[in-house]
Amino acid sequence: MTRAAISRRTMLRGLGTVSIGLPFLEEMLATPAAAQSATGVPVRAFNVFFGLGIPSPLQTEGFEGVLEPLKPLSDKLLIMRNVDHVRADEPGINAHYDGSSAAFTAAPPNGTARAGGPSLDQVIRHHHYPDGLPQGMVPALVAGTYFRRNDRPVRYVHSFNPDGTAAGAMQESPQALFSRIFGSTDDTEQAADPRRQKLDRSVLDSVVEQTKFFAGDRSPLGATSRARLADHLDRVREYEQRAFEMQKVIAERCQSPGTPSDSKLIHGDEADPGGEGIDITLEELTAEWRLMADLYALAIQCDRARFGSLTFLAAGERIRLTGKYEYDGRTVFEFDDAAHRKATGANACSHEWWHAFREDKKNEQLRAHAHMKMREVAYFLQRLDGKDSVEANGKTLLENSLITISTESGDGRHNDVKRELSGIFHAVTGAGGRFKTGQIMDVGAEGIDVYNTALAALDVAGRIGPNNRQMQMVDKIRT
Repeated sequence: MTRAAISRRTMLRGLGTVSIGLPFLEEMLATPAAAQSATGVPVRAFNVFFGLGIPSPLQTEGFEGVLEPLKPLSDKLLIMRNVDHVRADEPGINAHYDGSSAAFTAAPPNGTARAGGPSLDQVIRHHHYPDGLPQGMVPALVAGTYFRRNDRPVRYVHSFNPDGTAAGAMQESPQALFSRIFGSTDDTEQAADPRRQKLDRSVLDSVVEQTKFFAGDRSPLGATSRARLADHLDRVREYEQRAFEMQKVIAERCQSPGTPSDSKLIHGDEADPGGEGIDITLEELTAEWRLMADLYALAIQCDRARFGSLTFLAAGERIRLTGKYEYDGRTVFEFDDAAHRKATGANACSHEWWHAFREDKKNEQLRAHAHMKMREVAYFLQRLDGKDSVEANGKTLLENSLITISTESGDGRHNDVKRELSGIFHAVTGAGGRFKTGQIMDVGAEGIDVYNTALAALDVAGRIGPNNRQMQMVDKIRT
């Protein structure tokens, strides 16, 4: 029996301003044998950043320590230790700036508003898509859950154009991220189009006729694919409702008189009052992050985004976290930063555990925070590794994409630049079998060489860093 084939780029499209990509369907394969071919799998690259870092000595413990939450994904990750960003040091500026700017660029910041060069994902994007991405895609999807602000966006933005400017507008709330994914990718069109009012009800309202066609008797889809499409659209609506319900909850909080400090709006300038940090529960933090992670993963699954960055807590993040932290059926720690620090304001924030790190101490609070961050990074990665993320070659989005995970420092103490900007945690996915996943490797190389090796592995002609610097290929990380 012949089966109609439809393109992976086929879109459910409504009002000319929204696009809801199809999930993976068997009709996207010309023949069953095509599932074993890489044909049709696009190039993608994303940067995942988490704040404050993992001190180098803790990285040596592997999955027995703070990296434990990455263990279920260990065969799909190459974890790299001893990666050095010392070249990004700028005198008088600590690693909260230098290290976060160097993440994915291997360059120091260029003033307060720019990175010192392009990020890994954008070099790949400009090489493989010199004429632009296919119509309907977000050029660079930049999002995250973070609170530390001031005038340096490299704290939380981690996707940069060739001139060091942010590659996309930062989406820091679920409703903003949802609108960015499923609304118009042209901000001027979005603002001018009165039809956007309809989208305030639901993006799915605008594709009703198309969904009827794909579900009806004339549909090119088989019964299994029709059911999968229905599940996909249900998921889009669920995320939409969750995103905008959270907006209402936050708005109601902020309008009530006498709101305590731990219930203030957690977006915009109020998220970092005077740089003193905010009070937040683990439940509040992870509930919003996980919705952001779900939405970001959905954007990739729908082929709405192929490049960009996602941030879980900014460089130098200042929060006073409370709540019971559980993992794998056990209680890992009871967070209460202010009480454990016996302090108030900025001095009571988890940030200070990194400055207090000592190799000969237990570092119990720092370990708990770092473990929790790995749990949340793993949550996002797992969203790209399920049945909803299988591609035409039979591999998942996680396996086919280049996802680079990094942070700002290898040691949170500011008294030794070399130590602080060395041993910075890095991990990469396989990028279609190009890297030696399933290993924890002592790389012993500069970040600039690791990144340029990744570019070479993806057949990118351009390089990061000075033109007159001789590149040292780190061949040990490549298959």
